[in-house]
Amino acid sequence: MKFAYRFSNLLGTVYRRGNLNFTFDGNSVISPVGNRVTIFDLKNNRSDTLPLATRYNIQCVGLSPDGRLAIIVDEGGDALLVSLVCRSVLHRFHFKGSVHSVSFSPDGRKFVVTKGNIAQMYHAPGKKREFNAFFLDKTYFGPYDETTCIDWTDDSRCFVVGSKDMSTWVFGAERWDNLIYYALGGHKDAIVACFFESSSLDLYSLSQDGVLCVWQCDTPPEGLRLKPPAGWKADLLQREEEGEENQEGDRETTIQGKATPAEEEKTGKVKYSRLAKYFFNKEGDFNNLTAAAFHKKSHLLVTGFASGIFHLHELPEFNLIHSLSISDQSIASVAVNSSGDWIAFGCSGLGQLLVWEWQSESYVLKQQGHFNSMVTLAYSPDGQYIVTGGDDGKVKVWNTLSGFCFVTFTEHSSGVTGVTFTATGYVVVTSSMDGTVRAFDLHRYRNFRTFTSPRPTQFSCVAVDASGEIVSAGAQDSFEIFVWSMQTGRLLDVLSGHEGPISGLCFNPMKSILASASWDKTVRLWDMFDSWRTKETLALTSDALAVTFRPDGAELAVATLNSQITFWDPENAVQTGSIEGRHDLKTGRKELDKITAKHSAKGKAFGTLCYSADGHSILAGGMSKFVCIYHVREQILMKRFEISCNLSLDAMEEFLNRRKMTEFGNLALIDQDAGQEDGVAIALPGVKKGDMSSRHFKPEIRVTSVRFSPTGRCWAATTTEGLLIYSLDTRVLFDPFELDTSVTPRRVREALRQQDFTRAILMALRLNESKLVQEALEAVPRDEIEVVSSSLPELYVEKVLEFLASSFEVSRHVEFYLLWTQKLLMLHGQKLKARATTLLPVIQFLQKSIQRHLDDLSKLCGWNRYNMQYALAVSQQRGTKRPLEPLGSEEEEAEASEDNSLQLLGGAGRDSEEEMLA
Repeated sequence: MKFAYRFSNLLGTVYRRGNLNFTFDGNSVISPVGNRVTIFDLKNNRSDTLPLATRYNIQCVGLSPDGRLAIIVDEGGDALLVSLVCRSVLHRFHFKGSVHSVSFSPDGRKFVVTKGNIAQMYHAPGKKREFNAFFLDKTYFGPYDETTCIDWTDDSRCFVVGSKDMSTWVFGAERWDNLIYYALGGHKDAIVACFFESSSLDLYSLSQDGVLCVWQCDTPPEGLRLKPPAGWKADLLQREEEGEENQEGDRETTIQGKATPAEEEKTGKVKYSRLAKYFFNKEGDFNNLTAAAFHKKSHLLVTGFASGIFHLHELPEFNLIHSLSISDQSIASVAVNSSGDWIAFGCSGLGQLLVWEWQSESYVLKQQGHFNSMVTLAYSPDGQYIVTGGDDGKVKVWNTLSGFCFVTFTEHSSGVTGVTFTATGYVVVTSSMDGTVRAFDLHRYRNFRTFTSPRPTQFSCVAVDASGEIVSAGAQDSFEIFVWSMQTGRLLDVLSGHEGPISGLCFNPMKSILASASWDKTVRLWDMFDSWRTKETLALTSDALAVTFRPDGAELAVATLNSQITFWDPENAVQTGSIEGRHDLKTGRKELDKITAKHSAKGKAFGTLCYSADGHSILAGGMSKFVCIYHVREQILMKRFEISCNLSLDAMEEFLNRRKMTEFGNLALIDQDAGQEDGVAIALPGVKKGDMSSRHFKPEIRVTSVRFSPTGRCWAATTTEGLLIYSLDTRVLFDPFELDTSVTPRRVREALRQQDFTRAILMALRLNESKLVQEALEAVPRDEIEVVSSSLPELYVEKVLEFLASSFEVSRHVEFYLLWTQKLLMLHGQKLKARATTLLPVIQFLQKSIQRHLDDLSKLCGWNRYNMQYALAVSQQRGTKRPLEPLGSEEEEAEASEDNSLQLLGGAGRDSEEEMLA
């Protein structure tokens, strides 16, 4: 097995903090998620996380006007220049301070960052290579407190900066003669946002107390004059001495195109006057404005408040268009797309991301992650869905293709401790600390079974047998295992014998054996057909934390508290091997730890295990930032994945910073940034405003659950940062198969020209280049697919099936590849059945790809069927002679349909797969 896994996507978290941005076309939302950036494609209903990460949580994101570049700045002031086209980091820069906001000029030539009480303007990187991508042009001073927001004029001549000192400053991007800077007051609280009017120097400023000021400028943007050079008077005297009489007329008007002092006195400097002042809190409910956005073309102002309410106003008349409460948490960020139709809202309190279409008053996107950390996950049998459970008591089901959560179950009243799918993939079973085990139907999205114990108890784990008929859960306080029937919901048996809390349950995939791990240093094997008697008791050297069976049921792996993974033969109750994983965990030191990371590692261990799809390796994770893959037979570490490099999390570094250590203790104990996000400063003694009990803490990095996909193509881990998915990297991997010197791409194409298709396909598979295999397969005529399929050797049939499964996700030739799949499974089905255990990941991957097309096409055909029915009904009502013929069943329609792809999806190809899986 080759471990070319790479990070592919981040699920479970959609927004943390920072500003939201829409892409240039307005069809996608760019959302900062911790120290990563996720792009939500609203048109194609997909989410994709960029394969890059910052050192701390992201503070702000600036997008170039053409949408090709992005500047991502984290809390520590480190910036990444990212190309959104090639999805890679082009340049790294450190601003030497915390940056609050960053904004590109509309012409894309410059960008401004607000840092401390200053604003700095840099030359933006162009399309050619530069030695220094970030070149500082000017630094602007003026505000006395932190600067908070930026906005540019349409012609990139000026920009405005808002500050916490309740002032708004207008600066010139060039050396204008009549505008160097201009300070505006009029507010009694910190400035949240400020915006220029379209093609004008008129601007709007909004403060945190819900006040909007409208400012009018007496000068149009074309009236700004460049400042003359410093020595223009000396040049004028020199020209007079030389007798340049022809310059007398120009001296009274302009010198080198610049205004004379006499003309300057006439025109004067740029002046602002306040036209109006509007208040949002007329009713007293909107007293804390937190975010705002302005669409210049439609004059649409969107404001978000701490109460979760947002307003839409038309400026400059301040007419209320729309008002709605979308959350009970504070709105942290607002963004409007280029057309002005969609509005994105981010709520950092609950991790919500909403996209609202205000004209139709409907949601385009509504996603929310787990409020607290995710605890457990499980893959569906076809690998298409992932179910997660969190400490917030919610159960969420995610689509691995789109990356979106499509259903959330909230029936549990306490933290979820275990989730699993049944063999059919349509039922999710969960256990919780609230004393219930619940079964959810993914067809009707409802809780159809609730299993309880005779005495209230807290369940720590859950397992379902291969048939889906038996549900078992382990208790944390009574040390018992409860067994229920899925059909009736009745309690069948209570298994006693453990002397400690049950930490893990797992059914043997091939036999009716249940393995239970406990803190009493034992693993017990229970026989379901022998009245649930204890078949074997495996004695361990330490407390058991996790247990899992190999996919073929011939081996059992147990993780213990002494950082060991032991392997057992369940038939003979003999230990077959062990792995010492203490040195592979490499735990970090928390900021408040009194001992070093080396000593604290003695108390850390693997808390979750999972075999790979082929059973040759095992995946392990625990209280560390690393996930380890071990080879089971060789018992060696094959690869270690670092799941995060985010220093905003605790226990990330092995050694603490000595500069934070004082004689009075660690500086991390001082809550320096408390209350700043809520606008509440640290109160003085006797001041009643402000909650001094609220503490800012760093969540500790840990891996709570890891699972391999049944397809073997990816694995997932629930961590402090979210649900991380790692997939096989097939883009740069050259992996030839039985290659010799006679196999070349030129020979493959020669065989295709000679119409020797079998030889061409075999040589292409030996080179193992996807483009070449695709060319060889698609060159086969439709009528000869059966002949070529029958002549393929059995060893190469698996390679072709694996290629077909991956091609279904990207290719448009659905029917052509379905024909290949049908012929291969029909002709080689009996031989492949003998190797069902090794071929199971490939078949499941193939089933997942075909099932996705079936779902898409069935929805499309159902919609078309409804439209035809409606059209026929309308024509019949209008008195047409054509009668309304009743439509038959779906099977009859599929047989009568001209679309052969639907025939294959519902017919022989799928039957052969089910026969294969059986």
